[in-house]
Amino acid sequence: MAKSSKINVLNMQGEVVSSLSLSKEVFAQEWNDQIIYDVVKAQQAAMRHGSSQTKNRAMVSGGGRKPYRQKGTGHARQGTIRAPQYRGGGHVFELHPRDYSFTLNRKVKRQALRIALSEKFKNGSLIVLDKVVCEEVKTKNAAKFLEAVKAEGKTLVLVNEINDNFELSLRNIPTAAITLDSHVSVYDILCSKTLVVTVDSIKNLEEALNE
Repeated sequence: MAKSSKINVLNMQGEVVSSLSLSKEVFAQEWNDQIIYDVVKAQQAAMRHGSSQTKNRAMVSGGGRKPYRQKGTGHARQGTIRAPQYRGGGHVFELHPRDYSFTLNRKVKRQALRIALSEKFKNGSLIVLDKVVCEEVKTKNAAKFLEAVKAEGKTLVLVNEINDNFELSLRNIPTAAITLDSHVSVYDILCSKTLVVTVDSIKNLEEALNE
């Protein structure tokens, strides 16, 4: 059995200019629910700000004296109006700024990325681009590019080097985004319907994930 799979390489006009052999070690991995779940959960947790904070009864101002005398009122005894049961009182289990992130094994994260890339390839949602050429900032040209390569739905473009003109051209298209191949996450890939990757980025991914 061959150790690679062929895929057409397109230019920005949507024309086939060559073909590329994809490594099966990166683009032919079987789906694994647990690995994907763990990695996506970790990436979402890392994106949480964790900046929520509320006050407990010690932090709330006021309430320095008893609201009424201890006995003889017919009510339950109270020491302060800043107790949790009062309006404006402190929270019982107050929130504090915290870090929600947690670590996973490097092998698990790398395998999840292989699986995500393999899934795009199997579904026909992977488009390989020879190179990015953009000499002017024009959203219209970026839209024509996406239509030419038949990028459907939410599209993520992976490049090895950001072209400023191309990035600015894509910025006004709400369904398109661009990022470096070294910064891409499993969450980003799974959230996109179409993945457009340059040849150089394919080589970088294979080199990094074949180690």
